[in-house]
Amino acid sequence: MKGIQIGEAEIRLKQGDITKEEVDAIVNAANSGLLGGGGVDGAIHRAGGPEIMEECRQIRAREGGCPTGEAVVTGAGKLKARYVIHAVGPVWQGGGKGEEELLRSAYRNSLKRAAERRLKTVAFPSISTGAYGYPVEKAAPVALSEVKRFLEEEEHTLREIRFVLFNEETYRAYEGALDRLRA
Repeated sequence: MKGIQIGEAEIRLKQGDITKEEVDAIVNAANSGLLGGGGVDGAIHRAGGPEIMEECRQIRAREGGCPTGEAVVTGAGKLKARYVIHAVGPVWQGGGKGEEELLRSAYRNSLKRAAERRLKTVAFPSISTGAYGYPVEKAAPVALSEVKRFLEEEEHTLREIRFVLFNEETYRAYEGALDRLRA
């Protein structure tokens, strides 16, 4: 696992299956309807069981869903984590429709939800780079720089932010972005 220390916290990279992580919270790359889906979203709902979807339905009934760039929290059902933070990233539309700021916002708001609960460990996937089509080589530096900024500037109890990346290509993109962040 590759990493970088930011104050008392560490950002780490790992290739693997996020549903198997033993952390305080797993971040889900959710859709705004909170209705489950494919990719990471579907995997988290399948592994965590129906309790997660039931809580998502309650949030949907109360708040109408979760807007792009925002994040909401549910329990984690059968997962090894305590919580799932459902973050809605942007659909890639070429880069001129505010996608970068919305992606930054999804990471920032996920970390805010973790900080509100005084969590120490959070695992992120690569938000928006699957079905939403955000190019991973553009998303990785945005994700890592936003997490670094949050750790440096905001009140939190976080000690480890783990990016759990599904495949080699995604891991390599994040590894390159981490090396540039360190430089």
